Amino acid sequence: MTDYKTIARESRLKILDLVFRAQTSHIGSLMGCADIFAVLSEKIDWDKDKFVLSAGWKAALLYYHLWRKGRITLEELDSYCQDGSPFIGLAEPIIPDIPIAGGSMGLGLPGAVGLALAKKIKGEEGTVYVLMSDGELQIGTTWESALIASQHKLDNLVVVVDVNGFQAMGETKDILDPFLTDWNGWNECWVDGHNYSAIVTTLRFQNEDNKPSLILANTIKGKGVSFMENNNLYHYKQLSEDEYNRAKQELHG
Repeated sequence: MTDYKTIARESRLKILDLVFRAQTSHIGSLMGCADIFAVLSEKIDWDKDKFVLSAGWKAALLYYHLWRKGRITLEELDSYCQDGSPFIGLAEPIIPDIPIAGGSMGLGLPGAVGLALAKKIKGEEGTVYVLMSDGELQIGTTWESALIASQHKLDNLVVVVDVNGFQAMGETKDILDPFLTDWNGWNECWVDGHNYSAIVTTLRFQNEDNKPSLILANTIKGKGVSFMENNNLYHYKQLSEDEYNRAKQELHG
């Protein structure tokens, strides 16, 4: 049985080191979706499937799991945001396992729809997985892509949304509530984004009824570090040495 809890904890510890050393941001977002990543990275067949990190500022977690799966080296992982490294703080198509750039909100899903439609046309096996933020659901290209996916019955497309309730400048619902519209023509469900067995079970309903699948995963931004949890300061804030040490102590338990 896969030990998702250990995978997620080890990913959080490594991400903490990478972000602190590089003095970059988005640590709250990274901590919050570590449990989703732990399950997705095991679910994905990295040879047949495609993974699109539309929420590209969570790139450090993607690099970590690519390293776990032997797709990049430890040297490449440790080069995160260091001078001259292509492994920057946003997902860029620098290797085949990163097919679409992420970070400019609303661009990942359109690209993923194209990948899924191409697989359908070519008769290729495999699923296209997308990880988005809830803030991205405010973007017009997201809804256009959702309509196209439904129209073409892309049952090889699975979208997971990290619903932490925050975006850069405040609470998502206060800026523009993205849940006022339904995803018609999609298999849609909500899940606890920190409950590994629930995420695993939910992913099993993909490829049903000739529909694309939408999984809305409720998460806590900053999960695992008490002073970061639901604290939007850690969307952009760089970590001090004291914060780094406190966070590491908490994650070690």
